[in-house]
Amino acid sequence: MKVGVSTSCLFPKPIEESLYQLAVNDVACAELFLNTHSELKKSFAHSLAKLLQRFDMTCPSVHPFTCEIEPLMFFSEYERRLTDSLEYYKLYFQFMNIVGAKIFVFHGGKGDKGKEFYCERYSKLYRLGKEFGITVAVENVTRCQSRSSAFIRDISAILGNEFAFVLDTKQAIRAGETPFAFLDAAGKSVAHVHISDSGQLGDCLPIGKGNFRFKQFFEKLNTQNPDASVILELYGNSFTTTSELISSYNILKKMIEPYT
Repeated sequence: MKVGVSTSCLFPKPIEESLYQLAVNDVACAELFLNTHSELKKSFAHSLAKLLQRFDMTCPSVHPFTCEIEPLMFFSEYERRLTDSLEYYKLYFQFMNIVGAKIFVFHGGKGDKGKEFYCERYSKLYRLGKEFGITVAVENVTRCQSRSSAFIRDISAILGNEFAFVLDTKQAIRAGETPFAFLDAAGKSVAHVHISDSGQLGDCLPIGKGNFRFKQFFEKLNTQNPDASVILELYGNSFTTTSELISSYNILKKMIEPYT
């Protein structure tokens, strides 16, 4: 298991500044959250790749700024838009090839057009990603179809080996479920985790500020996919200083040491 921090934690700081801030604080692994189209340029990707190389950092995953409009891009009835969207997402995959990332975070569709339709559309993007050596992984998000562990279990059964999953612990709790339910639903398909603490003070807390059962969680994740990456993802209102964020990372790193 690898452990890291998402650049989104430091939003709205520009991604390159966020990455540098993590680097100088000895964060060895970072998820890149892209925030706008210009950041998909090859020259920009190469600049981030050089920064990663300079500090001997790895980047397991990329999160797209277009996640909010993925229902429109991939799950409408307008076929030409789907074709154009698939072409556009090649830019993300090319970016990922430059920075060395392998997991692409996908929020997916809203509403309820049926699991078969969802799987048909997701499969197109999944297969396109594989052409670039990228794994497109569905994330559980409360406003999307993926909010339900039952939905994840069902599409996993339909898709078989052409499915990967990003488990977001806070989103699971916001949907009224437990992260463990999603671990059970996705099984060995859990490729990536967005993690935070949780408890009476909220569902997105710095590590050590809640009562999340980290030991049990990592033990179970390790049996299902020991190669999964675990990324600390805190919203900006969840912590006050960068040192608090780094402290959370260091605590998390200690927790995961037995599984690395």
